[in-house]
Amino acid sequence: MGEKYLISGLQLWQWRNTAQQEAIATDVSPTEVDWLLLEVAGLDRLALRLESFKNWPQIQLQLPLEELDGLWQRRLNDRLPVQYIAGVTPWRNFQIAVSSAVLIPRPETELLIDLALASASNASGNWADLGTGSGAIALGLADVLPATIYAVDYSLEALAIAQTNARNLGFADRIKFYQGSWWEPLTFLKGQFSGMVSNPPYIPTNTLPTLQPEVVNHEPHLALDGGSDGLDCIRHLIEISPSYLQPGGVWLIEMMAGQADTVRELLQNQGSYCNIQIHADLAGIERFALAYRS
Repeated sequence: MGEKYLISGLQLWQWRNTAQQEAIATDVSPTEVDWLLLEVAGLDRLALRLESFKNWPQIQLQLPLEELDGLWQRRLNDRLPVQYIAGVTPWRNFQIAVSSAVLIPRPETELLIDLALASASNASGNWADLGTGSGAIALGLADVLPATIYAVDYSLEALAIAQTNARNLGFADRIKFYQGSWWEPLTFLKGQFSGMVSNPPYIPTNTLPTLQPEVVNHEPHLALDGGSDGLDCIRHLIEISPSYLQPGGVWLIEMMAGQADTVRELLQNQGSYCNIQIHADLAGIERFALAYRS
């Protein structure tokens, strides 16, 4: 952001106190106030913890305090996620730009990158991130694998953010972006992929309204809605991927709690996969399915 807005440390300290009280009153975690100030005021954790910034003559904000407060009120009243207010979220070792056009990358999804690295017999070659959203998975793959990453998304708005992230983080030459549905824009590379990673939509349609308002009212439904049983996109990826993967190529996805048995069965029945594995996330939930093209 170009312009900077100056306020006194005392003003910001007063705003922070009020914002924390409002958070507690509306059942939002008051730690979100400090998370926001780390991003938009450039404060560090120590200055916040010791409240030493209270005595600073001026602090640079990335937006006027009235605007910050307006967004904070939307956090409390409309349940707008704090990551969308700040425009960034930490993920692995990156600061990833996000907007309401993309799903906010979740901490548990970070494990997909570790699984991809551990499973990669051919770490170079071509890897695909299908449904890239903010580009988080593509960036994670480019960071750990010496491969060329092909990132696909149906949403042009999402692709614009993913491309910004790739540029900002120095991976623009390693990640190629394509607009389209799943494998479709990559038909020219059929049979030439060493691996495919995806965090597809996997929430059953009728479960969507029961999600937190932060998710259902603000995150893109295209990235959430997996059809009546939540498995529409996963079924498609199981069916189509064998013709894109080399023998021994990695097929790796994230899924929802309770879907593992069905996904394992679908992979087995498709007939082109071997060494099918289910991996748990840090909370012990069976969240990842990994298989190899036989």
